[in-house]
Amino acid sequence: MKLGIVGLPNVGKSTLFNAITQAGAEAANYPFATIEPNVGMVQVPDERLKVLSKLSNSDREVPVSIEFFDIAGLVKGASKGEGLGNQFLSHIREVEAIVHVVRCFQDDQIIHVDGSIDPIRDIETINYELILADLEQLEKRQAKINKQVKGDPSLKPEVALVDRLIEALEAATPLRTLDLSEEEEKMISSFNLLTYKPVIYVANVSEEDVNKEDQEMVQKVKDYAHALNDEVVPISAEIEAEIASLDEDEKDLFLEELGIKESGLDRLIKASYQLLGLISFLTTGPMESRAWTIKVGTKAPQAGGKIHSDIERGFIKADVISYEDLIKVGSMQKARDQGLIRQEGKDYVMQDGDVVLFKFNV
Repeated sequence: MKLGIVGLPNVGKSTLFNAITQAGAEAANYPFATIEPNVGMVQVPDERLKVLSKLSNSDREVPVSIEFFDIAGLVKGASKGEGLGNQFLSHIREVEAIVHVVRCFQDDQIIHVDGSIDPIRDIETINYELILADLEQLEKRQAKINKQVKGDPSLKPEVALVDRLIEALEAATPLRTLDLSEEEEKMISSFNLLTYKPVIYVANVSEEDVNKEDQEMVQKVKDYAHALNDEVVPISAEIEAEIASLDEDEKDLFLEELGIKESGLDRLIKASYQLLGLISFLTTGPMESRAWTIKVGTKAPQAGGKIHSDIERGFIKADVISYEDLIKVGSMQKARDQGLIRQEGKDYVMQDGDVVLFKFNV
């Protein structure tokens, strides 16, 4: 999973990126401190792996990883190349979802490019540039396929779709909000459009406001996002930076002292999974206990293909037990003895927390 962290300059993008990835990106109090995107890998916390590892006496645990891209600050005019905008926009096209960091705190020591704090104005500045970039790309595509369709009538559905997408963008409508048919979704997925990507708004708040449900600026972001079916996660990049410097026991104590149930990173990961429609299944044995990420609705052979293409090609069956049932009985052997391990075929739809052993022909 690749997530791109975007926003205006000086909203806390690189500070947040450093905190959650500990990758050492430069965080500076001036615009365009980030030119090339910094990339960091984050392991997805999964307590189930620790339990399975003990149960199977595994040599190692392998959690799922998320790739975060810290993309340089966008500014007004980015779609026309302002602030190296075209270069930055191209980086966003490579990610699966956008993490849009919005400044929701006051601090006279940190410069704002527009001179004042207004989260909705900031959001709309970025969204407008993404819309313009998509519009430019689609207008080029429109000109090309309008010529091609004369000799190839099979392109008519694409012509109609492109016309519809341009009309939506001209009305300042992000493409992810459109109600598309299954066939249209297949077509648009190949276009790699910015406003079609799912969005999570990270409302970057001060340490003092991290537990305030009714923080005025955060509520404005939530209202805005709700209208677009986007997600919002309030996070204090300042607190996340402090958490990053602590060991596990100290983190738990620090969060408890602040009255926070889980870190901003954990909440961001959960929101990302929900937004992208992802679940995890598990494999366990003496060599390793491991988590694998798949889309909701994935069938057993395709899930096996995440491990190795040979499993999908030669799929015979999958021995499946839910994590909860396995933990209740305490071992795979006891689960077999009690008939709790099911044999599932090619049409089985995987569920979150399935512990699986795939059988296949090479």
